[in-house]
Amino acid sequence: MKVIIIEDERITAADLQQTLQQIDASLDVVTILRSVKEGLKYFAVNETPDLIFSDIRLGDGLSFEILQGLQVPVIFCTAYDEYALNAFSTNGIGYILKPFTEDSVREALQRYKNLTRVGQQEIIRQYEFLQDMFSVASKPKSTSILVNQKDLVIPIRIIDIAMFYLRNNTAYLCTFDKKTYCSNKSLDEHEQLVGDQFFRVNRQYLINRKAVIHVSSLLSRKMSLSVSVPNDEFITISREKAPQFLKWLQQNE
Repeated sequence: MKVIIIEDERITAADLQQTLQQIDASLDVVTILRSVKEGLKYFAVNETPDLIFSDIRLGDGLSFEILQGLQVPVIFCTAYDEYALNAFSTNGIGYILKPFTEDSVREALQRYKNLTRVGQQEIIRQYEFLQDMFSVASKPKSTSILVNQKDLVIPIRIIDIAMFYLRNNTAYLCTFDKKTYCSNKSLDEHEQLVGDQFFRVNRQYLINRKAVIHVSSLLSRKMSLSVSVPNDEFITISREKAPQFLKWLQQNE
């Protein structure tokens, strides 16, 4: 069976290729595509494989731009939240969650066998659903966040917010002009509102891309983050989230 991997993280792609060959030596990874541009160019002149493993967000756009019109089953490689995973499961679409394991890849291949039993029109409908979902998720659902200050309700523009953070189970936001406000929403709720300009680096911090000064590596393969507003805690990114964070950091705004 011929397989193509669409993944812009080189280490992840190489690990996936090796895992597939360990599971089934008959799986032939024809090529690894690392961008929307490369994918469109490849499929314009080459035959489609039997199966594609594809990341969703690439450095230059969503992989749906490549997959649209291809009559081939796809197993998505994702690091998304529970809402997105429920969408995959509900629609019967195969996926593996990063960081993947040999067992999760093996299970995804079984899902592929199940997926091939449904009609092509149903597969197209499922992919259109995912494309709409991720396109909407990338855009802010609001332009401002409302905060209370004594008897006042103050709108704070999302583009003016450097970060959201938790202290003693209470969410706060800090603006680029270094003002801090308490919020009556949870960090999870803010994450759903602000769009792709922000990244949830860990349980305590939701960071605006424009607030990032630099990141540095730690001995444990974690990363530490320096931001442009005052902060009295050390902000770390786990080694599992680091590749996703770096990909987000280099994306166009």
